[in-house]
Amino acid sequence: MLSVIIVPYQPLWVQEFNTIAQMLKEALGELALRIDHIGSTSVPGLAAKDIIDVQITVANLVPAEPLEERLAIIGFTRRITVTHDHRPPGDTASPEAAWAKYLFKPPDTHRPANVHIRVDGAANQRYALLFRDYLRAHPGSAAAYAETKRRLAHYLPDNRSAYVLIKDPVCDLIAAAAESWAKTIHWQPPPADF
Repeated sequence: MLSVIIVPYQPLWVQEFNTIAQMLKEALGELALRIDHIGSTSVPGLAAKDIIDVQITVANLVPAEPLEERLAIIGFTRRITVTHDHRPPGDTASPEAAWAKYLFKPPDTHRPANVHIRVDGAANQRYALLFRDYLRAHPGSAAAYAETKRRLAHYLPDNRSAYVLIKDPVCDLIAAAAESWAKTIHWQPPPADF
């Protein structure tokens, strides 16, 4: 199992996202409604694992074959075991399908990335964008989140599963604050990054 290593924010992550997004857009064409830089590498100043998270928004996940075929041409493979995102405790408004996704990885010769494919308007698609925007607007929360990740990586460097299981509830706390903030400012998803 890979070790969990948290590194300081790297300004180069923005350009690396753009390079990946361009490649994905060319491969997927009209299937990609939008492509966004998400996760910790998308938040200026936030420490993170050195893995670029990309969200591709699509109209529908079914059938999977067109997505898989187009991404296979550029060497991206689907992680079949990943079918859903973590669903926050107490979420009763969204059906289970609102948390469905595909996850793709680039070839080993490429820059490490997680390519999350989610449905337009689904709870998990919105969650990723709101979470990112909230942390961008609240540097104190971003700093506390970074410190949580650093401590988890320190105490659980070789247990990625435990790292994620503990980190998810922390993300849920941030997401709850983000939802309150979203109501206050009437947040809507911004224009796509790509």
